Parts: sequence; C-alpha cells; structure tokens
Amino acid sequence: MNKLKNKTALVTGSTSGIGLEILKKLAQNGANVVVNGFGDQNQIETIVEEIKSKYNVKAIYAPSDLSDTLQVQKLILDTVSITGTIDILVNNAGIQYVAPIQEFPIEKWESIISINLSAAFKTIKFAMPYLLKNDWGRIINIASAHGLVASPFKSAYVAAKHGLLGLTKTIALEVAESNVTCNAVCPGYVKTPLVEKQISEQAKSYNIPESKVVNDILLKSQPNKRFIEAEDLAELVYFLCTQSAKGMTGQIISMDGGWTAH
Repeated sequence: MNKLKNKTALVTGSTSGIGLEILKKLAQNGANVVVNGFGDQNQIETIVEEIKSKYNVKAIYAPSDLSDTLQVQKLILDTVSITGTIDILVNNAGIQYVAPIQEFPIEKWESIISINLSAAFKTIKFAMPYLLKNDWGRIINIASAHGLVASPFKSAYVAAKHGLLGLTKTIALEVAESNVTCNAVCPGYVKTPLVEKQISEQAKSYNIPESKVVNDILLKSQPNKRFIEAEDLAELVYFLCTQSAKGMTGQIISMDGGWTAH
C-alpha cells in the first residue's frame, strides 16, 4: 500500500468529486498530497486533517486561481518548497457551461478554455523541470468522453477536452526518453455533486422526474446506463502512477461505460 511513498502528488480541483477521490487514493498508497481548489474553508481544512491522520502522509492546501498564470506558477513553486518535490501532477480542474453557439457568451468560452485546457499546459510547463530533474514523473490529464466525441451545446468544453488530448500526446513525445509519462483518462458521466446539481436543475427545467433526466439525457449515450464510480476512476489514475505503467505514455484511456464504442 506504499508504492508511492516519498512521492508528492498535486491534484487540481481536488476539494470535492473526482479530484478528491484521486487525492485519497494516492495518499492511501503513500503519496504526500497537495489539495487544490475552491470551497468552504472549514471543509477543506477537515479534508486535509483527515488525509494526514488516516494515511500518515503530508497534506497541504494550496489555493490557486488556475486562470492566472502567476498563480499557477506559484502553485508549483509552493508545492516544491513545502513538500520538497513534485512527482505526480493530475490536471483535474474543470468547469462547464451549456448553450447553443449563437447564445454562448464569449466570456464563458474564454474561462472554460482557460481552466480546462490552458491551466493544464501551464501546470505541466512549470512542473516539468522538476520532473525531469528527478528523472521520474507522472502526468495524468483528466479529460472526458467529450475529448473523443461531441455533444451539442458544449462547444467550449468539447473543444477544450479535445485539445487536452492533443496536449497529452505532445508532452508524451517530448519527454519519451525520460522516466516521465503523460497520459489522459476519458471518463463518461461520473456522479459527483456537480452532476447531481445538473440532474435536479434539468428535472425542474423540463418538468420531468430525475430518473428520466439520468436515463434519457445524461446517460443516453452511455450504453451501460450507469454512472462511472469516482473510486474506480481513482484506481485507474493510481495505476498510471505506478511502475507497472512505466511503458504507458501518450495514451488516451476511456472509462465511459461503452460511450465511445458507438
């Protein structure tokens, strides 16, 4: 259970949902972790303390506005200065907005591209010198089934996730001769607090039961008709961080209930 002992993992957007489950899985396996994201300060402090006490690892909270280049750079510098290193970078932070292209606000496009794509470029750029110096590193970009296929009304999100897959492949090629790998994971719908909010909002908007929202809207393209479990996704990310995955780089790995098998 300590395959990642003495490694430090930074997971963006890790105060809840997918990011938090990934953070816990890495800590469970010995990694020191850096919590990043927004939320209630007391809840975040509780998360940090629980990780430290339960897994006997270092855990710190490093807030950062990922749309601000200087703050992204500071996030990496703080990670290294406080923990001594950075070994694992999981780019998980993301935001969403849904609207037809003619109604899609320009500022929403820019913020989604900034958080979902540009932030990953920046964290990788600033972390890479440390990974190469250590001659060991794992970069995992949390993309989406929407990085492989499109859905209407999600122009910015789909564009950003497609771009994230291109970034993943490019980085993998650039550092292929080192012991740094870069891979992407493409989940289908994962039942997180954000998705649960979408379910209730759409049920109210369309005046239909929440079960109908799940089956006929959210999981319409997901053949198994089940949400992906965040814990399962965390297990996959953990595997990519281990030595068993040292030969995997530049890979796009789907966990989408069959969505992209269409």
